[in-house]
Amino acid sequence: MPQNKKLKGNHENSEPGGEGWPWSKAAQNLAPSLASPQWSPGPLGRAISIGSRLDTDPSQSDRSELVPNAKTKLYHRRWIMLFLFSAVSASNSFMWLQYGIISNIFMRFYDIDSLAIDWLSMIYLLTYVPLILPVLWLLDNRGIRDVVLVGAAFNCIGAWIKIGSADPNMFPITFFGQFVCSVATVFVLGIPSYLASVWFGEKEVSTACSIGVLGNQLGIAIGFLVPPILVPNVEDMDELAHHIQVMFYITAGVATLLFILVVFVFQERPELPPTQAQATARSIPPEQYSYTASILRLLRNRAFILLIITYGLNVGCFYAVGTLLNRMIIEHYPGEEVNAGRIGLTIVIAGMVGSLICGIWLDKTKTYKQTTLAVYFMSLVGMIVYAATLSLGHLWVVFITAGALGFFMTGYLPLGFEFAVELTYPESEGTSSGLLNCSAQVFGIIFTICQGKIIDRFGTLAGNIFLCVFLLIGTVMTGRTRNTSSVEEKNTRETPASTGASHTAESLCDAAVKTCVRSVCSRLQRLSFVFWWQLSLMIK
Repeated sequence: MPQNKKLKGNHENSEPGGEGWPWSKAAQNLAPSLASPQWSPGPLGRAISIGSRLDTDPSQSDRSELVPNAKTKLYHRRWIMLFLFSAVSASNSFMWLQYGIISNIFMRFYDIDSLAIDWLSMIYLLTYVPLILPVLWLLDNRGIRDVVLVGAAFNCIGAWIKIGSADPNMFPITFFGQFVCSVATVFVLGIPSYLASVWFGEKEVSTACSIGVLGNQLGIAIGFLVPPILVPNVEDMDELAHHIQVMFYITAGVATLLFILVVFVFQERPELPPTQAQATARSIPPEQYSYTASILRLLRNRAFILLIITYGLNVGCFYAVGTLLNRMIIEHYPGEEVNAGRIGLTIVIAGMVGSLICGIWLDKTKTYKQTTLAVYFMSLVGMIVYAATLSLGHLWVVFITAGALGFFMTGYLPLGFEFAVELTYPESEGTSSGLLNCSAQVFGIIFTICQGKIIDRFGTLAGNIFLCVFLLIGTVMTGRTRNTSSVEEKNTRETPASTGASHTAESLCDAAVKTCVRSVCSRLQRLSFVFWWQLSLMIK
């Protein structure tokens, strides 16, 4: 693809080709003051995230190389678009966990087993896998507004379907409603990086992506906290049905309000691009972009394939912990459904803080691989500490260790998106983040089923160590991921002194992290060997 070379690195060859590019009346009307040649957007343009693709303080000469005389502007309404999308994402993710966090109550209400309840959460993961490619095609061909609008519509429809399922004999209806809501997830889960690149400036794109992910985590936090309060564990089935219906009505009302706001408020993109890279991206004729070729290029990118696997391992573990949290807490602390929800809330609130800190850190430092590796390693440490302290009999200890786990494990989510964009630039963020989420859903289903079976047979400690083993594998694989990003190409244009200093600091940081990880990983490998040996003896 010719545009790959034009957009890569520090954009040395990114001029739109002067006379070779058609001028559109829309472009002239939007930016009448632009000198010739003007940028000429296609119907949608490509979304290019530029958080680390441009110098943070580019010179005028650098800017002129990108799109000559292109006018850029940051609109205040970009924050409205971001927070509205975050609210839609929060509403959808709330409904993911509204069953699992009070699984024992719904098992008694519908008279079903634990696996059926788990599938009310795992249907979100399963639906994503076959639908993500069509949705990515829709994103590239119809744009972000239509995708978010369809997602909000599915979310609203599914919420209203579930209102009719507040009866012990209506489990198929509630499952169908949950399935419709799960379809909405496919339309909203991979949007944050795309939205950030289309609306936000180069110094705030990582922070904006983190806030977009934050919306999803906020919904999960509410999903942990609110259902145990709205649906108490009462014996009378009629009263229980009333509490469940109240919860369903509230979620349907919120989903309907958000759908109406998306219809009238949410916009496709700003009139003028926020950055020079977006101006260049808009100038690419849509016929030069091949959706299939983009996916094939991503699948040939070895560093990105490693990231797909490691992201899936980490986020899959988070999905398993979130789905099975109620069962793990109730096993050691019977009757503590409300505190189980509060522990889940602690995990997500800590993760929201971690997401924001990581986003701000990336905007400041651009140390994608080092930050990702450090957070991944700390997720492993947090999981080990959580597994070791869960059965001590002190809930306050579980709150602390679960918060530490959430800070790093949930904080990893925006890091994975941004690192993917860095590794795959200039491919569309929607495509790269969609493939990451697809991997997370697959691993989430596998880990949830396997950990659930292990917990049923051997207890929560064995189930949590099962996740620790895969987090260890993911940490090692993350350390082996090569950062073949445009940042390295950009550094070649810096002065020799600054280049040498930055490379030395980066290499020292990388070496220190890798040494620490190798030391701990070698010990964890020995511990995991002992664990599996003892587990084999128990099975025998």
